[in-house]
Amino acid sequence: MTRVVLVTGVSRFLGARVADTLQADPSIERVIGVDTVAPTLPLGRTEFVRIDIRTPSIAKIINAAEVDTVVHLHLVTMAAAGRLKSKEQNVIGTMQLLAACQRSPAMRKVVVRSSAAVYGSSGHDPAVFTETDEPVRPPASGYAKDAVEVEGYVRGLARRRSDLTVSVLRFANFLGPHVDNPLSRYFRMPVVATVLGFDPRLQFVHEDDGVEVLRRMATEDHPGTYNVAGDGVVLLSQALRRAGRPALPLPAPALQTLGDVGRRFGGLKGFSPELLRWLTYGRVLDTERLAGELAWRPKYSSEEAFTDFADSQGLGHGLPAGLLDRLAGAVGGKR
Repeated sequence: MTRVVLVTGVSRFLGARVADTLQADPSIERVIGVDTVAPTLPLGRTEFVRIDIRTPSIAKIINAAEVDTVVHLHLVTMAAAGRLKSKEQNVIGTMQLLAACQRSPAMRKVVVRSSAAVYGSSGHDPAVFTETDEPVRPPASGYAKDAVEVEGYVRGLARRRSDLTVSVLRFANFLGPHVDNPLSRYFRMPVVATVLGFDPRLQFVHEDDGVEVLRRMATEDHPGTYNVAGDGVVLLSQALRRAGRPALPLPAPALQTLGDVGRRFGGLKGFSPELLRWLTYGRVLDTERLAGELAWRPKYSSEEAFTDFADSQGLGHGLPAGLLDRLAGAVGGKR
């Protein structure tokens, strides 16, 4: 039975939502949220502790509070201080946190947010990735490589503490009314640059479904690795038409240069080489393992998750679908 839960990354959107959901469960005695920055919104009965998980202090909190469940959500795509800082937070922070979990006699469950980016994106990928598939082109840099390293350390913990319930969730890209990430900012651009000659298949997970999966994993025992995504796929061209955003097809090198400039000046912060490959080749996940384990399916399909996001942002409103198609064709060219 889950009694004391520690949630990392609680000052960010997902961590705050998960903590709020867990604190509403009367069977959970305490919810402790940790982060390096103070939350901007009230956390209710969640106890906030400002701490850097890269330091040994995280072990003191886990031991003093007799934490039995850790939900690790503090994985960042790009820290304000740059790539080196984000890698330290993702990899070194996770190592320190898992070491504390390993040494804690009260620990019984660890839930880790990972990413479907561990599969990479290439033109030789399988049509659908299952949890046992290996990437054709393993991630060589950035957040995706961090996620691969994090999963390796989690597997090491599971071997050393076979008594723990260890769950790893490989999420598709989050979207929803409250999500602010590189992808949501990409779709809000007035004219959206795409990779010339490619129309990738994409999947999304709605924020509500992501929170529900994390709640289930924290309060129930579901060991293993699971893909998490909304049912179905959305072509990038379909998403842009739905959002009322004309496409500007560019050769991949030109789009990479645009991303580099955007990161430098803040307009496209987080537009990484990994995101560029995803926008070129796409990625589709098989989620049947999760559906079978939880006897559950997401409330929102990938298309519905995108629609909810677009509607919440006022994207595409008031423009007839036919006009959007003609506009996209005029700017982007017919494929």
